[in-house]
Amino acid sequence: MLALLHTSPVHVPVFDALRDLGHPGLELRHLVDEELLEEARAEGPGAGAVAARVAALLGQAAAAGAGAVLCTCSTIGAAAESAGTRAGIPVLRVDRPMAAEAVALGSRIVVAAALESTLAPTTALIEEEAERAGRAVRVRTLLAPGAWELFTAGDRAGYLAAVAAAVGTAADADAVVLAQASMADAAALTPGTVPVLSSPRPGLRAAAAALRARSGDQGEEF
Repeated sequence: MLALLHTSPVHVPVFDALRDLGHPGLELRHLVDEELLEEARAEGPGAGAVAARVAALLGQAAAAGAGAVLCTCSTIGAAAESAGTRAGIPVLRVDRPMAAEAVALGSRIVVAAALESTLAPTTALIEEEAERAGRAVRVRTLLAPGAWELFTAGDRAGYLAAVAAAVGTAADADAVVLAQASMADAAALTPGTVPVLSSPRPGLRAAAAALRARSGDQGEEF
C-alpha cells in the first residue's frame, strides 16, 4: 500500500484518477493535513515543528501498513524525505522525477509557482538533480500573480488560467516546471513550444516503482 501525504484535499481525486488510469492494482491511502502547509509557510519548511508533524504523519502511514509514502506538497518535500530516513520507510517527493526530467531537457529552467514558499524548495531540488546528473543549470523563478488567492477561493478554472497566463510569459527556457501538483492541468492551457512539466503523473509512477521494488514482487500490475 502506498500512502500519500497531502496538504490539500484537492489532490485526493487527482491521484485516485491517475492510479485508476495507470496503476489499477495500486492501493492508496491518503493523509491530508492542511495546517501543515500553513505551519511551513509561517515557520519555514525546515522548522523543527514542521519536521515533527511530518514525522508523526509518516508514523501513521507506517502503522497503517504503508510500504512507501509519496509527499505531494513541494514546500515540505525535503522535510518529508529527511523524516523518511528516520522513520524507516521510503518517502518520495512527487516533484523529484519532474526535476530530473527538466535537467535532462536543458540548462535554462523556469520554476513556476502560485505559492511563494514553493519556489526555493523546488529550485534547490532542481539544482540537486543537476549536480547528480553532472550538469550546469540556470534556474529562474516565476510567481503567478493572484493564482493562490483563486486556489484558496475554490476557483479552479481561474487558478489554472492564471498559472497558464504566467507560464506563457516565460521566454528563453528549455523547460518550465510547475512547482505545485495542483498546477498540473495548466500545462495543457499554456501557449508556446517550451516543454511545461508537471509532477503528479511521474511522481506516482516513481512511487509505484519504489513500492514494487521494496516488496520484491516484479509481477504486480501497478
